[in-house]
Amino acid sequence: MSHDSVLLRGVHVRSRGVAVRTHEDLAFVVGHGFTNHVRKPWVARVLERFARHGGVVALDFRGHGRSGGRSTVGGDEVHDLAAGVSLARDLGYRRVVTVGFSMGASIALRHAALHEDRPDAVAAVSSPSRWWVRETAAMRRVHWLLEQPHGRLAARALGVRLGPPWATVPESPLEVVHRIAPTPLLIVHGEDDHYFGPAHATALHRAAGGNAELWLEPGTRHAESAMTPALVDRIATWLSGASQRSASEQSRRGR
Repeated sequence: MSHDSVLLRGVHVRSRGVAVRTHEDLAFVVGHGFTNHVRKPWVARVLERFARHGGVVALDFRGHGRSGGRSTVGGDEVHDLAAGVSLARDLGYRRVVTVGFSMGASIALRHAALHEDRPDAVAAVSSPSRWWVRETAAMRRVHWLLEQPHGRLAARALGVRLGPPWATVPESPLEVVHRIAPTPLLIVHGEDDHYFGPAHATALHRAAGGNAELWLEPGTRHAESAMTPALVDRIATWLSGASQRSASEQSRRGR
């Protein structure tokens, strides 16, 4: 259940790695992209790959998959990711990191910047830096889904139940990314992303004020469907190391 009382469904994948003690070490809380859910094949493959490095908690965002509510396309979904982080902590994981894809990446950035219960590290893959992006054909199709009556019907056919337009525009990732420090931040973006060009990643990296690491991946397109096992492994390894360093730093400060 989210903080604002939306019933959420998802999965908890126990670690497949022999060196990880599932309830005592590392959990990846994964946020999917728009129109996706945890049972989509390309999402499930990513979750299974992360499970080689630790436990995985992944919830369908509101209005998607088996979860209740209606999608706000990244606005109120911060509460959904927070519920995933809280669940991971309740399951006993010592370190909890977040990783989001596309819409889920914007949610992960805003969650890490704005929520009291911050993750130990965060990765944003294929994130927009701002709202109302229309410079690509793919995003113009997304806006047709969001803004036109026939588009909203088509979105439902794709498995997304849309809520009303924003009454108040939420802060964009670009406006809040500087607040994530000192939490370690990784920004990953495909150089061939056909939804959001690499300029979004470089803008986020610049706005983070030196707190973030940026990977621009040659030949890589957008979000979960573009992930290779090797790239997931690299992201997982970075998050594991960054969260360990973050935990050690917090321990030193506490002494």
